Amino acid sequence: MAAPAAAAAADDDSSSVENLPETANGPTEDFTEAQKRPQFGTRFLTDPRQVFQHNAWDNVEWSAEQEEAAQKKVQENCQPLPAEKQEEFDSRANEYWNDFYTIHENRFFKDRHWLFTEFPELAPRQKAPQDSEEMGTAVQYRLNGEDVPSSHTDTTFPGASASYRILEVGCGVGNTIFPILKTNNDPGLFVYGCDFSSTAVDLVKSNPEYDSSRCHAFVHDMSDASAEYPMPDRSLDVIVLIFVLSALHPQKMQNSINRLARLLKPGGAILLRDYGRYDMAQLRFKKGRCLSENFYVRGDGTRVYFFTQDELHDLFSSAGLEKVQNLVDRRLQVNRGKQLTMYRVWLQCKYRKVLAPP
Repeated sequence: MAAPAAAAAADDDSSSVENLPETANGPTEDFTEAQKRPQFGTRFLTDPRQVFQHNAWDNVEWSAEQEEAAQKKVQENCQPLPAEKQEEFDSRANEYWNDFYTIHENRFFKDRHWLFTEFPELAPRQKAPQDSEEMGTAVQYRLNGEDVPSSHTDTTFPGASASYRILEVGCGVGNTIFPILKTNNDPGLFVYGCDFSSTAVDLVKSNPEYDSSRCHAFVHDMSDASAEYPMPDRSLDVIVLIFVLSALHPQKMQNSINRLARLLKPGGAILLRDYGRYDMAQLRFKKGRCLSENFYVRGDGTRVYFFTQDELHDLFSSAGLEKVQNLVDRRLQVNRGKQLTMYRVWLQCKYRKVLAPP
């Protein structure tokens, strides 16, 4: 159910201005080009007269007046919908996301090659995995270049023989999964992808690049902490959350993160990118769309929350994870044709499961 640009385009007053991919640095490029492109935060607007010279500017500082105006806008539209209406959006969430993917299929999305720049954990590893004879009978975990035997001996789950496992939660139509499979030729790699929407998972499986020997897509509701994942605890190296945690009800977020943390190997990490407080998408919501504080419903019935850094830190640290990165990406996007400026606020995090003491 991760569809940041497309879902944002479903807001009541959305237009082609909102119809922007989360790849804010321009058109999708191949992996070689993505490697050449530096991380965000390298293009600064020093002369306001030059604002329309590029499509985006990084680390744009907000004035006190701009921050105050954003807060006022949010307060104006913060009257929550009646409880029965909120319950309807919660109980029918699966239906709304299925409708979303039925309408858009895979035409709306661009592959996220920028992920390899921001999250090099997804790129090919420098050290090749050992072969199965070297690894022995127990599944081996690779942590910081060293093999750590797993206490888990179940070899019946998909990807059991892999030495490096990545799970994307909220995989949508595969715009993270397939770039990883294309660019990461590590023979020990196995990629999982799950989504709340069965329609999205069907689209992933119908993609000609879907290879069941290297990946496994499945339907899963991450907000249901009791729902079983197809892989065991302590088996994943990386979990990817790209514009998906914000789609959950705020009261269900902590249990969801707790459950994901149990899936990580010691030393494994959760990588997140999601909406930040006062992002343009939040400020565009009109009255009658607020569910609770900073939590809204779009015109198509899908929901979105806008985080602060502290909120995300509390969620991850409460799950026993330690901070590696927690950044605000304040970006000014520009529509040069229409002479429009759009202020985006995204958060990017990496939190790691602590290695067990020797």
